[in-house]
Amino acid sequence: MSINMFDVTEADDADTLARLHGRLTAAADADGLLDVAYRTIDSPVGSLLLAATPVGVVRVAFDVEIHDAVLARLAETLSPRILYAPHRLDAVARQLDEYFAKQRTTFDVPVDLRLADGFRRSVVEHLRDIGYGRRESYAQVAAAIGSPRAVRAVGTACAHNPLPVVIPCHRVVRSDGTIGQYVGGPHAKTALLDLEAVRE
Repeated sequence: MSINMFDVTEADDADTLARLHGRLTAAADADGLLDVAYRTIDSPVGSLLLAATPVGVVRVAFDVEIHDAVLARLAETLSPRILYAPHRLDAVARQLDEYFAKQRTTFDVPVDLRLADGFRRSVVEHLRDIGYGRRESYAQVAAAIGSPRAVRAVGTACAHNPLPVVIPCHRVVRSDGTIGQYVGGPHAKTALLDLEAVRE
């Protein structure tokens, strides 16, 4: 059996780069220079980008949002000190895996809601109260937060929820029962609602 020296060198280079990146990430973390850590996970609704600050999970993004664009916005709005540091997101990654395996109905990871403020923040806070398998209409959410006429604004706030799945904007539907819009697309929203549906 012959060994291609180019393949060996390529593998060695990849290992070296991975080790160097690990050392850089550990050093940045130890020195308090890692403001935003990120990783991706595969899920039944596509690849999800997870990002966290030292406060908690700050962003979950679907692949249709274009992960590189999301990271660029995080660099602009939070900090340019962003590194691929999967270990910082192990807990939320594990809980998402459990959720998709129907072994978890709530998330108990710290979250950083600085990307949602004002009215949108009040909507996002209310979304956390909509239990697994339940649905509320945009009108019900508007009434619950004390702004019954702000139905359209609730829809916009749900569309800008920085933590979809973890904070369940997919549980908000139209008054007629149709699913409405979703940042991850209609197929993702349907899949999440079906996942949570109680089977007789």
